[in-house]
Amino acid sequence: MTTTAPVANPRTLGLAHYAARGVLEHVLARHGITFQQQIALRAAVTADAPQTPDDLVAQVRGSLKADPADIRATLDELLANQLLVSDGAHLRPSAAGHELLAAVSAETAPVTARIWGGIPDEDLAAAGRVLALVTERANAELAALTA
Repeated sequence: MTTTAPVANPRTLGLAHYAARGVLEHVLARHGITFQQQIALRAAVTADAPQTPDDLVAQVRGSLKADPADIRATLDELLANQLLVSDGAHLRPSAAGHELLAAVSAETAPVTARIWGGIPDEDLAAAGRVLALVTERANAELAALTA
């Protein structure tokens, strides 16, 4: 019996995204952090240099397409929880922020390995090409809609 693999389309992409995000959000909830907070904190942690609030808003908006006011509220929450700290005009992750992301990464690593493990390299490469193209096109469409 031959089983036909589903064709990639908006629904299959969305289902995969929300399934993976559900796993991550489950872990994040145990650490008392939201998905958007984690994205903003990761942007600060992985930056090559300290970021201004505007820099972080732009990075998070580029990733999540979220409202800038909501992202600023997220940065305020991270500051209030002392996961980010003010350093003049810049925000930088605190030691607690670094520790939180390290804990989340350590907890999700084995789950990620189970989810992605065993997928052939050529399938991952093809999926990567398709997803990069979909992202590029969707970003272009969003830019045209918001221009």
